[in-house]
Amino acid sequence: MKVLELPLNRHCPIAHSLEVLGLKWNLLILREASFGRTRYAEFLKIGVPTDVLIMRLASLVEAGLLERRPYREPGKRTREEYILTDAGRDALPILAAFTSWGNVHAPTSREPAVLFVDEATGQPVTLAFTDADGTAVNPEHVRIIHGPGAVQPED
Repeated sequence: MKVLELPLNRHCPIAHSLEVLGLKWNLLILREASFGRTRYAEFLKIGVPTDVLIMRLASLVEAGLLERRPYREPGKRTREEYILTDAGRDALPILAAFTSWGNVHAPTSREPAVLFVDEATGQPVTLAFTDADGTAVNPEHVRIIHGPGAVQPED
């Protein structure tokens, strides 16, 4: 049975997001695209096998996170590059959350390899939970609950 066919997952945005973003190569490709990389050869540098990269790029295009665009360098054949769509750019907070968690719970021996900064000032930015008025909420006080569209688990 497919995961999304199960009643608890059918309407769950986390389960549906994982269908697209739950594969490591997809997140690493989105990281590289967020750095401004667009070319197949640039994505290969993350270590993804060629056949897997072809499938992952196709799935990200199909899911609407990347868009294929033709380009041609002088004297070369036409190729395709992969550009972030609005949906792809909307994944930036997900990458920031992984980065924040990784910097604390899975640090490398080096300084952070990825930073998120304000484009205008260059100052570091962080993710935060905020209430409806924009006031920061301590993560210790945030709970996940079932929304009105959720199927309630049976005890």
